[in-house]
Amino acid sequence: MTLPLGPGPGSSTAACPVVRPLTVAGVFRRNDVLWVKPTSVCSDAKVHTLCLREGVISYTVDFNTVSTVGLESSPVATALAGLRANEARYFKNKYGHVFMVEPASNAKTTIDWVHRILKEERDIVVSSRPLEATAFQVENIRWTYVFYESGLSINVLYTVDDPKKRAVGFKLSEGMDVPEELASRFKFARQKSKLAGTIRGSFFVIKNEY
Repeated sequence: MTLPLGPGPGSSTAACPVVRPLTVAGVFRRNDVLWVKPTSVCSDAKVHTLCLREGVISYTVDFNTVSTVGLESSPVATALAGLRANEARYFKNKYGHVFMVEPASNAKTTIDWVHRILKEERDIVVSSRPLEATAFQVENIRWTYVFYESGLSINVLYTVDDPKKRAVGFKLSEGMDVPEELASRFKFARQKSKLAGTIRGSFFVIKNEY
């Protein structure tokens, strides 16, 4: 089994250029995180002693104990983790849905779909690096989330049977600047969250089919 993974929590912060994709010996769960145990390790001892001991496949977001797992490289990691937890709490309380995310390296199709909507609807190209994403359907709504290194969260609400109820939402983590590609196009409303502090949000309505 092979997976195109980069370093996971506890490993080097630099991506290994040697081992891609990762050869996996086993998969196991610990503390609500699905991990892989690789058989391949980085061969460049000058760069890493061991490039990756364990890599995350998916992570169940805990809104009771907020964790920065998967978001550590963000300059506003704590606030972004709070924002992610805020979304997890919403879906659990409203729909009973367990909010799980996966690394961007495993979610290319999901991220490309979001980026296509942004580009074709509003000619927006996000400058920040995506860290995680998730896609799922609750009732008749397809939800997609992408969390970016800058602290930006983008979600797509796509009602499968009603073209008039489809939108893209933007949420900014506390402490981050408004991204340049959004600053002149949108006005952001503020809301308070016990988990995320002050969240700034905006949205636009999707006009086409995706």
